[in-house]
Amino acid sequence: MALICGALLLAATACGGGGGSDAGAGDAKAGDSTKSASKQSQAVVTIAPKNGAKAVDTSGALKVTAAKGKLTEVKVEDAKGTEVAGSITGEGATWTPASHLAAATTYKVHAVAKDSAGLTSAEESSFTTLTPKNTFIGNFRPEDGSTVGVGMPFSIRFTRGITHPADVEKAITIKTEPAVDVRGHWFGNDRLDFRPENYWQAGTKVTVRLNLDGVEGRPGVYGKQAKTVSFTIGRSQVSTVDAKSHKMVVKRDGKVLKTLPVTTGKPGYDTWNGQMVISERLVVTRMNGETVGYGGEYDIKDVPHAQRLTDSGTFIHGNYWGGGAFGNYNASHGCVGLRDVRGGYDKSVPASWFYNNSMIGDVVVVKNSNDRTVAPDNGLNGWNMPWDEWIK
Repeated sequence: MALICGALLLAATACGGGGGSDAGAGDAKAGDSTKSASKQSQAVVTIAPKNGAKAVDTSGALKVTAAKGKLTEVKVEDAKGTEVAGSITGEGATWTPASHLAAATTYKVHAVAKDSAGLTSAEESSFTTLTPKNTFIGNFRPEDGSTVGVGMPFSIRFTRGITHPADVEKAITIKTEPAVDVRGHWFGNDRLDFRPENYWQAGTKVTVRLNLDGVEGRPGVYGKQAKTVSFTIGRSQVSTVDAKSHKMVVKRDGKVLKTLPVTTGKPGYDTWNGQMVISERLVVTRMNGETVGYGGEYDIKDVPHAQRLTDSGTFIHGNYWGGGAFGNYNASHGCVGLRDVRGGYDKSVPASWFYNNSMIGDVVVVKNSNDRTVAPDNGLNGWNMPWDEWIK
């Protein structure tokens, strides 16, 4: 009997010992949990707009902030993996994008912050920007891939009047090789031209990025254009027309290439003075006085070798009807005329030679005319505006 009782007591002791061991294990787990909790980062990351948001504004809505810590990494990208540039400011408190977002686009945000103990906290979000009901684009010159003369600005006309010009201009970036300072100037609310202070250096490569997709150009009207345009500046050609001596001196890369006899605007129809850029080239065209306010004074259906200098209708062109005017007196209605033959077939005449040795963007300077200087926005002629006024 005593032996049985002893055995029972031993079993009870063994059970008690086992229970004590379990309690110890429970205490150890609780201690580990407290230790783990103490290692959780105190930094709090907040992303606006909220996860899953729709129809988000393309400007001003995206912002990432950190409380009780500092942002160390923010990555925002669209569905194609294209990242949105931005910067962390306020000593790690805030991240904002460098520019607007594209319209109708889904973005993913990943942000990391670190607290004072060096522990990190992360947050992720996704949202979709608005789909605009009204849009605009910019029609630009010169064309992508073209080679142009040293006077060619990058000129863009918008299909809607712009009331937020600073936002639109910020979305257009221009890089050149070699580097040169290029600035934009608005003519009205629908045209923006870019140029350097002086004519381009021959051989300059120009790259323009039109990041207009999502830019709010006017209330409720957004750009829908994302395009890169590249062009090259060719050789330097500047031709000077003297309305008094009736001659034009053509200089190529600073050296006189040819001197040609011309006729300019007769009294009452004087040619503009100033620097004018060739903006259009036509082997043959019709010139009708009614289109430029001269009624039915002339209507010539086959004007050869015509190169446009102003939007208002000034050309430098071939003239087969001028008789002895070239080099002697002014007989035109405002254009610069060069001797030519009807049909423009003779390549030896001055008009043909000049046409075949010119390109879009070449400069034609007129001096000693009795008219005023051409307006900077009449054609691609912003060179007639002083630089300090251009950059205002």
